Amino acid sequence: MRYESPDTLEAAAKMLAAESGDARVLAGGTDLLVQIRSEILSPALVVDIKKIAETRTVSEEKGGFRIGAAVAGAELKEHAKLKKAWPGLVEAANLIGSTQVQGRCSLGGNLCNGSPAADSVPALIAAGAVASIVGPNGRRELKVEDVMLAPRKLALTKGEIIASFFLPARPAHASDAYLRFIPRTEMDIAVVGCAVSLVLDASGTCTAARVGLGAVAARPLLVEDAGKALVGTKVDEAALEKAAAAARAACKPIDDKRGTIEFRTDVAGVLTKRTALIALERARKA
Repeated sequence: MRYESPDTLEAAAKMLAAESGDARVLAGGTDLLVQIRSEILSPALVVDIKKIAETRTVSEEKGGFRIGAAVAGAELKEHAKLKKAWPGLVEAANLIGSTQVQGRCSLGGNLCNGSPAADSVPALIAAGAVASIVGPNGRRELKVEDVMLAPRKLALTKGEIIASFFLPARPAHASDAYLRFIPRTEMDIAVVGCAVSLVLDASGTCTAARVGLGAVAARPLLVEDAGKALVGTKVDEAALEKAAAAARAACKPIDDKRGTIEFRTDVAGVLTKRTALIALERARKA
């Protein structure tokens, strides 16, 4: 295995594109290194992107935020402005693994690992985040909900790297939240994960809403009907139940040792209501 640590995204993309064997990007390494040591993967090339400035910084841009793909979850928690604007996203990033893992794990790595149960991905989807992708043919943008196609399968071509994520500007009275169900109290994989982002007007009526679900389909989902059920309402019980029904309808989970189809589907509805209420309370105070 060859290890490279380039200084620019262009150099990294060129290395990845030129490799005839399996090539992998190392952002945090908390999944990749485990998979290599377990002999699940045996890449010919590992390209470490942590020396590239864009991947390692959080900056304010157009009233919103740009988050480097290799910024660690623990670093996100230390960014006061980001945490105030997007508390749910920061919470989701800091549910990945242990405290030690959070010092390394990244939004880019969590997404590109390709797990439908990734904690930060529903939160990125609910936030309306857009991934900035650099490859041999230049730069392009892609909504986060369109990046993962299926387990371990991404909408990235050979040589492409996710460099950063852009989160849009937040109006007044807007916030988000993330909840998950896990069998243990911590350090487990989500059986269901749910993120909700809300915007309220001065009267407390919801004017915009996005709902993201994880671990209930072959990839994390943007549940548009669940968001639409909340818009134009005070996020009351009737609206919450409609949103929960839409979330359940969107589910296409599997049966496995961690949860049945019926259980995951029911929990998706329950979490949608609970997460929306947390986001609502935060938005009222924002």
